[in-house]
Amino acid sequence: MSPVQTGAPHAEEAPSPTRSLKWRAIAAPVLRNKSALVAVGVLAVFVFLAIFGPLIIGDDPKEKVGPVFAPPSREFPLGTDGGGANMLDLLIAGARISLLIGFCAGAISALIGGTVGILSGFFGGKTDTALMRLTDYFLVIPDVPLIIVIAALFGRSTWNIIVIIGIIYWTFTARLIRAQTKSVRERVYVQRARALGARNSRLILRHVLPQVTPLLIANTVLLIAYAIFVETFISFLGLGDPTAISWGRLIQNAFTDDAIINEAWWAVIPPGVCVMLVVLACTIIGQTMEDALNPRLRTGHLSVRRFRVLRPSERPTMQPQPPQSQPQPQQPS
Repeated sequence: MSPVQTGAPHAEEAPSPTRSLKWRAIAAPVLRNKSALVAVGVLAVFVFLAIFGPLIIGDDPKEKVGPVFAPPSREFPLGTDGGGANMLDLLIAGARISLLIGFCAGAISALIGGTVGILSGFFGGKTDTALMRLTDYFLVIPDVPLIIVIAALFGRSTWNIIVIIGIIYWTFTARLIRAQTKSVRERVYVQRARALGARNSRLILRHVLPQVTPLLIANTVLLIAYAIFVETFISFLGLGDPTAISWGRLIQNAFTDDAIINEAWWAVIPPGVCVMLVVLACTIIGQTMEDALNPRLRTGHLSVRRFRVLRPSERPTMQPQPPQSQPQPQQPS
């Protein structure tokens, strides 16, 4: 006889993946996508230049080393700007400030949006209503005038710009994490831990946060791209840090020094290309990760990026069915 089972059957246990499995789940969508791998390589090159830039360029990249608006040559591969400084050194120096603003502002937005989303989705009720109304208020505030006003009031330093961008663009993250948290909150292992007396803090840190972290990381990569673009925009308007060298600052200096009139395209196009490459790389990586990690996009008909028209050679062909023979009536013997 088989032994008698006592007690209720085991409910679904909470998934407890190791750290290697968590990072593998985050990196797997990128490693399977060729365009995402190229984007990772492009971003890695700019990060390398931002970290080791001071070892490559001189002490003062703004120092005059040649004539004003000198065209690209063997001595100056990207020419010089309106002050006679080497454009290549300025681009390498600008990578550090632009990426610093992008990564730090994206982290602040992810921290605020993730906290608001988890608290709103987990507790619900009045907490959810209050936090979502706060999110709606930030959604309807025009971002560019707010950035102009805050920069004028609190100064135009680099860290002020980071904080300004971080506290404005967290609303989409909050809504996304709230929806995922509400789904995780109703799962069997969370309800079981709650029935066994687990505190809310343990439920959030142990069960909810590990499940929403991959999606939060994917959304943070998209926020980095948006933060770099916003920094370039506000620096072009003259609201950036006047003492720091960034790609947006280089574009603004080129227009101030009449680079277009002097036909010095090398003072405008290289910073714009750098911004475009980094924003495009972050966008491709973030969208690839979001497609794989966002439950709302896992089905093909909900993701536009997974839709593909089949070529005529790939379309299935209908084979003609042979006509079925009718049974012949039996002749009486």
